[in-house]
Amino acid sequence: MLQGIYFFGASFSKKRIGEKSMIETVIKMELPVGEHIAIRKNRIVTNKDIRNPGRITLVSGTHGDELEGQYICYEVSRRINEHPEYLEGIVDIFPALNPLGIDMAHRSVPGINMDLNRMFPGDANGDINERIIAAIIDDIIGSDICFDLHASDIFVREIPQVRLSEEFAERLMPFAKLTNVDMIWMNATATVHEATLAHSLNTMGVPTMVIELGQGHSINTEYGNQVVEGIFNVMHEMGLWKGPTAAVQTPATSGDGEVEFIRSDVCGLFLSMAQHNHYLKKGELIGRIVDPYSGETLRDIFAGKSGLLFTLRIYPVVYEGDLLARILT
Repeated sequence: MLQGIYFFGASFSKKRIGEKSMIETVIKMELPVGEHIAIRKNRIVTNKDIRNPGRITLVSGTHGDELEGQYICYEVSRRINEHPEYLEGIVDIFPALNPLGIDMAHRSVPGINMDLNRMFPGDANGDINERIIAAIIDDIIGSDICFDLHASDIFVREIPQVRLSEEFAERLMPFAKLTNVDMIWMNATATVHEATLAHSLNTMGVPTMVIELGQGHSINTEYGNQVVEGIFNVMHEMGLWKGPTAAVQTPATSGDGEVEFIRSDVCGLFLSMAQHNHYLKKGELIGRIVDPYSGETLRDIFAGKSGLLFTLRIYPVVYEGDLLARILT
């Protein structure tokens, strides 16, 4: 564990990793076990003399079991360092907001077993976790836009998507359409929770989008590269990136009322038979739930409506109420 703490929360304040690229410690706190926890960011700054440079922020690792954003942070940093002459602004990259969770492959904050994304905006005079969160918020304030990068859990896989709350959708939608995701989902319950990073920053005037993709405990580089192209596209539109960008797709847009949730009503093994990120016709077979004891098929699972299969269960063991699929209708 201590090696991982050192990697994600190293004790040094600054480390130069390339021209105009600097790793900085945003906050460091001592732990009861004699170790420490540190939140670090990589700040990449343009070489050019610009009076008021724009700034974007990438945030990942809020949940320790979500690693898709780690790859996106790496790839954005790598591409900028490869051509720093194209950058005309500031890029702040936070790969690990929950370094202990990442170190232990634990979704929540170890020790207190709480979801970090239900603890914002924090309190500068509170306990250790509240102070860390408050320092993160204070550092991000002033960004022109923030990308809050998430993966799904270990049970289901998600296509690249932006999740917006209706409250901030009008302001964020122009940016969301540039991100090269497959869909934009408004009013997703997890996004509108008041104690999330995205809601807190949006309330404080920092346009913040939640981007979710892939699956917990894994990295899908194809999905990651797709989102990276979108991030550079946004940077280009904002005037922060003067280099070439790839063509991006126009995402489908939906509200909660246009999404069909399919859940299991029995216990067993779910065997998926539909292809993720493909359009299904009403009545098409998504998969079946089987009983490994008796060899029986307990349920055939069909699409109730035609649409895009954007969420698909990957972990086979299911119980009553477990999510099997979501379809954008």
